[in-house]
Amino acid sequence: MIQKSTLYVVATPIGNLRDISLRALDVLMAVDVIAAEDTRNSRNLLVHHSITKKMIALHQHNERVASKKVLDLLEAGRSVAYITDVGTPGISDPGAILVNLARKKYSVVPIPGANAALCALSAAGISTAHFLFYGFLPASKSTRRRKLEEIKSSPYVLVFYEAPHRILGCIEDLSEVLGADREITIGRELTKLFETIHTCALGDALAWLNADTNQQRGEFVLIVSGAEVPDKSRISNQAEHTLKLLLKELPLKQAVKLASDITKENKNQLYKIALLLKEDEGN
Repeated sequence: MIQKSTLYVVATPIGNLRDISLRALDVLMAVDVIAAEDTRNSRNLLVHHSITKKMIALHQHNERVASKKVLDLLEAGRSVAYITDVGTPGISDPGAILVNLARKKYSVVPIPGANAALCALSAAGISTAHFLFYGFLPASKSTRRRKLEEIKSSPYVLVFYEAPHRILGCIEDLSEVLGADREITIGRELTKLFETIHTCALGDALAWLNADTNQQRGEFVLIVSGAEVPDKSRISNQAEHTLKLLLKELPLKQAVKLASDITKENKNQLYKIALLLKEDEGN
């Protein structure tokens, strides 16, 4: 049953219009107003399911202003559903600002559903208990490479979103920064007519995309295997002990360099272990 003064955050299909839950349809049919990232795009979904409803636009460029309109509706006792163009609101999409403002005074109810990252992961065949969802990398090449340097040592599977006009540059940077030997699964146009799921070495991905320009079209999910977890047995107990002591007093890079100078152990290996020690400390 729909409740008054309640915001419903509704996930919508990422491609195939039939990938919507019965509960989501019930909510969209019953609420007083639907706020949408793009009313024209969302109207196609509503028409497909024979839903006619008053709509207001709420996107990244007007989210704060439009959120005030939604809050006014909630104050008046109306029920509102928020949907984005595809997938789950607030996940690399608008919605977080609206939800943050609304939940201070009103009920916010999530209606789960499609998500491109989880869709791709389920079909990638990667056995892992942990993954890092990054979303969209920066458009600037230099900034993108810098961000990749920050996460290159993460042992977790990395999940990115990417747009068609940036896919080649992104793949090139992933290969050069993370390493050509890592495995990548490319999910393209998921749940749509030309859906493609391809797995290969990162170093081979660019050639695969260039071999058929049609594979450069559409929206992408990129799943990259995590960094190899360093084997602590490859350094001495004394070196690890020294590193731990230095990390208590010095920044990570400085501690690693000094530990390498003192113990003569491989600096790259010490750096990877230092990251794990910092992570364990944080947990």
